[in-house]
Amino acid sequence: MEQDYLIATASTCDLTNEYLSEHDIPFIKYSYTIGERVYYDDCSETTRQDVYTQMRSGALLNTAAINTYTYLDFFDGLVKKNKKNIIFLDMSMVLSASHKFAEEAIEELKCTYPDVKIVYVDTCCVSGGLGMLVMNVVKNFEAGMSFEDNLNWIEANKLKIAHRFTVDDLNYLKRGGRVSNGAALVGSLLNIKPVLYVPDDGSLMVSSKVRGRKKALNTIIDSIKAEIGNPDGKEFLFNHADCLEDAEYVRDKLLEAFPSIGKITIQGLGVVIGAHCGPGLLAVFYMTDERNP
Repeated sequence: MEQDYLIATASTCDLTNEYLSEHDIPFIKYSYTIGERVYYDDCSETTRQDVYTQMRSGALLNTAAINTYTYLDFFDGLVKKNKKNIIFLDMSMVLSASHKFAEEAIEELKCTYPDVKIVYVDTCCVSGGLGMLVMNVVKNFEAGMSFEDNLNWIEANKLKIAHRFTVDDLNYLKRGGRVSNGAALVGSLLNIKPVLYVPDDGSLMVSSKVRGRKKALNTIIDSIKAEIGNPDGKEFLFNHADCLEDAEYVRDKLLEAFPSIGKITIQGLGVVIGAHCGPGLLAVFYMTDERNP
């Protein structure tokens, strides 16, 4: 039976273009600039690798919020084409300046399409955490779950997606105002690597600071081991910014500790998130009972 709604997301879900195309999930593209040229995040693995190669050579990326007009055009096109309700999933509103413009667009479209519901969910997720939420919502949708039931599922489960990650270069967090100039300088000199997570409010928090990259990776592994619960069939999603070997190291250690783990998907980190964290970011996402530091 054909569903009376559709799922839409944004390029910040950090899923691959292939997955989004295969499941017919429309996504709005965030923009970024390199020098004077504007690009749009197409969720392509080729684009991601190319951008991180440029960043390692000194290129600086800037990102911008999506404006109200762009959201209007995106949602209006979906409604005109499909005449269906929409569940729209983007990154945590705490971390996005775009959400207020999306809400303005949705409010304006209520007058044009009074019988269509466009629900913008505050996912409290980011990057692959958002991607994991999208994949589960799509799975529900394809299994025939109703619009309201899927919304209820989202609210009941969105805070069960654990986000654990580390960055390699503190200067990117400094540039985005996440750490002070002094902290970035001292941290770089002492080879300090922060291990971060996303708490229930959808913000970005430091759970620990360790010396060296390998220690940061092992801290992520130890944190997962401490809270994984029943590992049988549990799925993981890794996003990496040009550090595939580190992703494979964490994967192999988890499989060594828990051979009954389910699918572990490794893919590139999206360009927009990567612009703020830099090459070398490794993020691990999985379902758990509750989020813990």
